[in-house]
Amino acid sequence: MAKQSFDEEYDPIREETEDSDRLVIGTRGSPLALAQAKEVAMNIIAASGGISDPPDLLVIRTSGDTVQDRPLAEIGGKGLFTKEIDEALLKRHVDLAVHSMKDLPTELPDGIVIAAVLVREDPRDVLIGAKSIASLPKGAKVGTSSLRRGAQVRHKRPDVLIVPLRGNVETRIRKVREGEASATLLALAGLKRLNVTTVDYAVLETDEMLPAVAQGAIAITCRAADTGMRGGLARLNHAPSARAVAAERALLAKLEGSCRTPIAALAEFDAQGARLTLRASLLAPDGSKRFDATRIGSEADAEAMGRDAATELLKNAGPGFLTTT
Repeated sequence: MAKQSFDEEYDPIREETEDSDRLVIGTRGSPLALAQAKEVAMNIIAASGGISDPPDLLVIRTSGDTVQDRPLAEIGGKGLFTKEIDEALLKRHVDLAVHSMKDLPTELPDGIVIAAVLVREDPRDVLIGAKSIASLPKGAKVGTSSLRRGAQVRHKRPDVLIVPLRGNVETRIRKVREGEASATLLALAGLKRLNVTTVDYAVLETDEMLPAVAQGAIAITCRAADTGMRGGLARLNHAPSARAVAAERALLAKLEGSCRTPIAALAEFDAQGARLTLRASLLAPDGSKRFDATRIGSEADAEAMGRDAATELLKNAGPGFLTTT
């Protein structure tokens, strides 16, 4: 593991060779993870009024980063991108951790809490290699290791072949350019945070490709007992984003979702911020079956809406759907 920090301009990231009393942020080492950790660091600096010692980054290699040649479902599912970071947090090697919230299990380890959720970025997916799912050539190879994306594509286009495709954003774009797949799907939030401008893509509206739970949201975790840290990080919390994601995560928890279950959900507030609408889908991995549910309520209803929508999905899917698909 390597500790890194920001220079006075916060760019580029440089090696830090001396110990310091700075806050230490735990993060994965992918370009997107580092961009998100840097965003959190700059938010901490802004909220503090300009602290003299900017946070350090401690890059932690996770199980999900180590194994790149197999689908996530085959190597353990949820927690693959968080386990080692959680351990570093509990062992006090880091003071806080930054995660893509869609990677966070719905049950966190004892002693760890979500202290803040940043303003959610655009949660939609994009398609690279075609203008739409409908325009894909017959029998096209679509590269993705996301069961959610694969199932939704196959639900609309049963003729399409889904092929495994893992790696960071640039790696997956390169694999499409090299012909490993005709097209792939990525999160628009990741492209925005990485400022990717070297590839053409089509943004898929959410009625065509419903996002993953918490897609586009950045979560900051810390030790539950560290009340001072929790209080400081609370200033970074964006309540509407946190409540919307809470509805989605409540649904996921009720469904006991894992990387083996294609589940999609999106909760959004109306323009006035008063009404929350949750849309959710449960699919068979091959896309042959799809069940949808919608709930509308207030901010205070968020978790209840998620659980209620999950109950409807389970009822409509029938006994054993999650264990037999």
